[in-house]
Amino acid sequence: MQLHAEIVTVHTKHPFIIARGGRSEYRVVWVRLVDRDGAEGWGEASPSSFYGETADSVMVALQRLAPLLEHADAWSIEAIERELERALRWNASARCAVSAALHDLMGKRLGVPVWKLWGLDAKAAPLSSFTIGIAPDETTLRSRVREAAHLPILKIKLGSSWDRDVLRIVREEAPKAILRVDANCAWTAKQALGMLDTLNAVGVDMLEQPLPPDDLAGLKFVRDRANIPVVADESCLVASDIPKLEGIVDGVNIKLAKCGSLREALRMIAVARAHGMRVMCGCMIETTLGIAAAAHFSPLLDDADLDGAALLADDPFVGTGFVEGQVVLTEHVGLGVSTKP
Repeated sequence: MQLHAEIVTVHTKHPFIIARGGRSEYRVVWVRLVDRDGAEGWGEASPSSFYGETADSVMVALQRLAPLLEHADAWSIEAIERELERALRWNASARCAVSAALHDLMGKRLGVPVWKLWGLDAKAAPLSSFTIGIAPDETTLRSRVREAAHLPILKIKLGSSWDRDVLRIVREEAPKAILRVDANCAWTAKQALGMLDTLNAVGVDMLEQPLPPDDLAGLKFVRDRANIPVVADESCLVASDIPKLEGIVDGVNIKLAKCGSLREALRMIAVARAHGMRVMCGCMIETTLGIAAAAHFSPLLDDADLDGAALLADDPFVGTGFVEGQVVLTEHVGLGVSTKP
């Protein structure tokens, strides 16, 4: 197989700001695997600087991975993924793009969507939250919430100086929406404890990663005192991270850009289930191509946050993914994604 990659620059409809910063322009990497007969599989890397990756580092990583794929059997996905991980342990989004392309190629060869390869039920795909980033002022926040107020689940980014007011405003503008909160590691345990009454008052039903990734004692402190589920994101990268989180949090948030492959995501789901945990899958700012890779295993999830492409003003792809707050799986083969005409 020949590996081809190019950087694609996309822009969000609004500046996407979380507790540790943000921007409006994002660079993702479109990966194509072309087999000897010309069949193609597509994948996407959506790198995060928080995990030490950029679009440029992904391109360098893919150059290192390309020789491993030249003579590989495209059907041997498990073996290929193990070899890629041995070659580049910490380049998760780069490896994930190759993994997605391999699954896309397999589905196309067999003439079925990836969710059918895994024996899943498309009708079991869950609702997805839609994210409201940190806004600079009340007027801007109200405007953004009004745009999304018709959606069933809103995920509110916190970690600003006016978190309580943000929650009040969001609830005023979206009285019927399910609300979830993500502080992206911005709080201390004391701050999180102080926010619980406000979270309860506006009806928040999930608190995601309130504390820094390594503060497991603090997470347990908060979880033991909260009457809403606490979910780990930055504290949980791969399946081997999950056992240590048992009794610390109620659930884990899987992201392909963190774990490195679709098959590792499936392992994470299995391990989380074995430990009685709630299972969620999130995303970075990604195009429809990136979102589709996670959407195909969404029937295995309790919760989804697969809105990355819905936040874009110039998504270059169409296909499987987020439609008005619902993860939608189609009968289109492979990942079910094509370029816009």
